[in-house]
Amino acid sequence: MVISPAVPRLVIAAPSSGSGKTTVATGLMAALAARGLAVSPHKVGPDYIDPGYHALATGRVGRNLDAYLCGPELVGPLFLHGARGCDIAVVEGVMGLYDGAAGEGELASTAQVAKLLRAPVVLVVDASSQSRSVAALVHGFVSFDPEVRVGGVILNKVASDRHEALLREAVDSVGVPVLGVLRRAARVDVPSRHLGLVPVAERRASAVEAVAAMAAQVADGCDLEALVGLARGAGPLSCAAWDAAEVLAPSPPPPLPVPTSGAAAPGPPLRTGRPRPQAPDGLKRVAVAGGAAFTFSYAEHSELLAAAGAEVVSVDPLRDEELPEGTDGLVIGGGFPEVYASELSANEALRKSVAELALSGAPVAAECAGLLYLCRELDGLPMCGVLDASARMSERLTLGYRDAVAVSDSALAVAGTRMRGHEFHRTVVEPGAGAAPAWGMRAPERRVEGFVERGVHASYLHTHWAAEPGVARRFVERCRTS
Repeated sequence: MVISPAVPRLVIAAPSSGSGKTTVATGLMAALAARGLAVSPHKVGPDYIDPGYHALATGRVGRNLDAYLCGPELVGPLFLHGARGCDIAVVEGVMGLYDGAAGEGELASTAQVAKLLRAPVVLVVDASSQSRSVAALVHGFVSFDPEVRVGGVILNKVASDRHEALLREAVDSVGVPVLGVLRRAARVDVPSRHLGLVPVAERRASAVEAVAAMAAQVADGCDLEALVGLARGAGPLSCAAWDAAEVLAPSPPPPLPVPTSGAAAPGPPLRTGRPRPQAPDGLKRVAVAGGAAFTFSYAEHSELLAAAGAEVVSVDPLRDEELPEGTDGLVIGGGFPEVYASELSANEALRKSVAELALSGAPVAAECAGLLYLCRELDGLPMCGVLDASARMSERLTLGYRDAVAVSDSALAVAGTRMRGHEFHRTVVEPGAGAAPAWGMRAPERRVEGFVERGVHASYLHTHWAAEPGVARRFVERCRTS
C-alpha cells in the first residue's frame, strides 16, 4: 500500500446550488495564491466552466474529480496528480453537499469525494433569509453523515453587523466555528446563460476583474490562517498519483519459472514495476479544438494522447483557417457552438479542412459541441457537413449521467466497451443516431445515440478518458493506420 504525503486540502461545499460555492472557492484559491502559495484547484463533478475560473485564480490547470465518470478508486490518484508540487489544494463541490448521481445514493456527491480525499469540509451557507434557523441547518448537515468532517462555516450574503451577530450566535450554539462572513457584493457576480456561467475564454478581461474581486472579498471576510490550518488537518491518502504514461504502459512480463534442482540458472532478474513506454517512431499529430467556442475538455485527455505517442496541438475553429499542417487526427470537445454559429459558419476554409480530414478516414472524436460542428447545419447555418444531420437549439435541457456501451467499433472503442458519461445540452440533432450508432444508453433510459462513420465518432456524451485510457491508445493507433 502506498501512503502519499498529506497535501493540505479543503472541500468547499454548500447546502444547495446557488449558495456561493464558486465565489468562495475561486476567491479562496486566488487569495491563497496571492500569498505566494502554489494552489491546486479542483472541481467535483463533470463541470467544465468552473475549472476555467479556478485556473485563472491559481495559474494552474483546473481539474475535475468525478466518482461517477471515473469511479471512486480514481478520485484520490487524480487528485494527487493535479496537486503535485502544490502547497495546498482547494476542491469546489457540486450542488448540495449530499447530492450525487440520481438514484445512486452518495455516488458522485461532494460528501463522497470529501471522504475519499479524507478532507475537511467548509460549508458555505446563504444566510440572506435566516438568522437563528441557520443553527438547525448547520446541525443537520454536520450530523447527517458522521464520516463527513464539517470543519467550519462561511456565512454568505450577510446583510449587516446585527445580522452577522445573530448568525454567529446561532452557529456557535452547535459548536461549529465560523471561518468567514461575506456581505452581499454584486461585483463578484459572474454572468450566466442557458448552460450556466459564461466561460472565462469568452470574457477574459472581465473574468480577471471578477476573480480579483472574489479574492478581495474572501481575504477581507474570511480567516485565511484558520482555513489553512484546517486544510493541514487532512489525512494521508493510501494511493499513488495517477500518471498517464504509467496507465498506458504494457503489463510487465510474467516472472521466469523457478528452476528445478540441477537446471540452468535463469538469466538476469526481470525489472519490477510497470515500465514506462517509449515514444513510438514518428509522433502522430492530433489537433484538439479550443478557443471561445470549444472550451470543454479534461486536461487528462491531452495528457493521455501525448503518453500514447501523439504530438498534441491546438486549433481554434473561430480563428484558424486550416488544420495544423500534418494533422493526423482531430478531437473536438464540448462548448458553445450555438453561441458562435455565425462565426463558425463563416470560417468556410476550416470547415472544408475538417471535412476533408474526416472523409480521408482519419480519426475524429467529437463530443456534444463537436457533434454539432460536424453536422450539415446548426440553426440553419452551414457547418462541416461531415454528418448527414442537422442541429438546432431547443427549449428542453438534457442533463444527467449516463451508463453507456459502445454499439459500433470505432476510433475510440470496440463494440461492447462500457463507459459512463454525462449529457448537458439544450440542442437537438436530427436524426439522433446514424446507421452505426456510437453508444447504447443503458440508464436512465434505453436508446441508441451518436454516429460512427469512417474514422468519425460523434456523440452528445461527454466521457472522461482516465476511466478507460485505452481510448487514447486506440485513437493514436488509428492515426497511424488511417
